[in-house]
Amino acid sequence: MRILFFYLCFALILLGCKTEVDNSANEAFEANSKTVLANLEGFQNENVDYSMYAKEFSLLETAFGAEKESITLDEMIANDKQMWETFDFKMLTEPPVLLPGVNADTKMPDGSVRHYSVWEVTMPATDSTEAKTGTFKLYESFDFDADGKILTQQVYGDFTGLMMYLTSNN
Repeated sequence: MRILFFYLCFALILLGCKTEVDNSANEAFEANSKTVLANLEGFQNENVDYSMYAKEFSLLETAFGAEKESITLDEMIANDKQMWETFDFKMLTEPPVLLPGVNADTKMPDGSVRHYSVWEVTMPATDSTEAKTGTFKLYESFDFDADGKILTQQVYGDFTGLMMYLTSNN
């Protein structure tokens, strides 16, 4: 009887000491992944819903020789419009590989989203030129604010090489 009582008390102690698992970073990642997928779809369809961006948004400039460290949401909107007037974009990686990001300081998951994808970019034909298409690999990261809005975005890919290829006369 004492042994049974001992095991019962031991089991109660184990159950009482069970810690709750914090799943908030994974839940944020799942919600933010939906935002990223909508963003990518909007970009290739030339109709991004910019309400998914925070007012304090910044797009980090990653290009070689960039004149400033980041651009604002208004600048990104203007850049997107200019890009869409010149090029057609199609993501070939469907669906893109989405990965959870981590806080740079703590190295703990934080709900941010990263993705790898392959894009096809076409410069449409004009009266004097034929259409020209190139593909390139892209890595992109999205950090979010507490309201689930995109706060920071970074894009890594050989845009310079791609643009030089598409705009050359060869």
